[in-house]
Amino acid sequence: MKALRCDEPGRLTIIQRDVPSAGPGEVLVRIRRVGICGTDYHIVQGNQPYLEYPRVIGHELAGEIAEAPSGSSFKSGDIVCIEPYLYCGTCRACRQGKTNCCQNLQVLGVHRDGGACEYIAVPERNVVPATGLGLDEAAMVEFLAIGAHGVRRSGAGPASRVAVVGAGPIGIAAAIFAKARGAEVSVLDMNARRLAFCRDEIGADHVFEVSSGIDDRLKAATDGDFFDVVIDATGSPRAMMTGFSYVSHGGTYVLLSIVRADITFSDPEFHKRETSLLGSRNATRQDFETVLEAIRSGKVPTAALASHRGGLDDAPGLIPMWSAPEAGVIKALVEL
Repeated sequence: MKALRCDEPGRLTIIQRDVPSAGPGEVLVRIRRVGICGTDYHIVQGNQPYLEYPRVIGHELAGEIAEAPSGSSFKSGDIVCIEPYLYCGTCRACRQGKTNCCQNLQVLGVHRDGGACEYIAVPERNVVPATGLGLDEAAMVEFLAIGAHGVRRSGAGPASRVAVVGAGPIGIAAAIFAKARGAEVSVLDMNARRLAFCRDEIGADHVFEVSSGIDDRLKAATDGDFFDVVIDATGSPRAMMTGFSYVSHGGTYVLLSIVRADITFSDPEFHKRETSLLGSRNATRQDFETVLEAIRSGKVPTAALASHRGGLDDAPGLIPMWSAPEAGVIKALVEL
């Protein structure tokens, strides 16, 4: 079968490897769609902190059941998405239901080879029925779940004023699910096209193009209070540090971004505001179910999100192009 591998930073190739066999408790999935994520772009660029090369990429996965174990609830041809976080089930985090931050976590496409290939064998517990969804929609569940998880951790609700900083796919996902909770949502970014998308397609209440004077504009727009919840999805250490100043007194700051850097902040300001600082990693099955229900009920503009697509053979050339801001990508899908 074919697989898309990043051999080293800057070099993607199509390789041939054997079709895997499903082991005990595993399901063999024929992959039909792979969403390309910021993580994948970071892998190609050489700045993903948890990865060793070479690596078959791909963790936003949708496909069809090719083979399931005896007694499984799955049958051949079922449309599924994959929860790509392979957790141990026995560490303290897992015992508390926090499988997204398992002490021994292995993420497909990062810690081990991923699903940008024709077939993959994964534990049955990591396969999620996508009944009623198309393949494009099923491939978007994972990145949307990351945003939903961060919003859930934030505690945002109908009375919350939320700022999402960074209007890439994860930031868009966070904005969608903050809106779904009834929050007043502002989105900040340097890219005017993405801000227009957030306003027009997901109903962001306010958008702010980040430029000189942004702090004063945010202060004026919020009567000097700033935001109850700030969610960073920029992938920029500088932006992550700046975001502390956007949090209101008594507010919460959620870092969806992960970078190869130390993040610092002013301790006097942090304590003065009694800021709650939260990391947000991956997602849980609960978040996947939240997303599935939102898509089924028409609350996610999946057709608008799927802005670019191409075949597996063309992906080594397309992915570097898709990563460029001028490409205008919201979510790119590789079709198999």
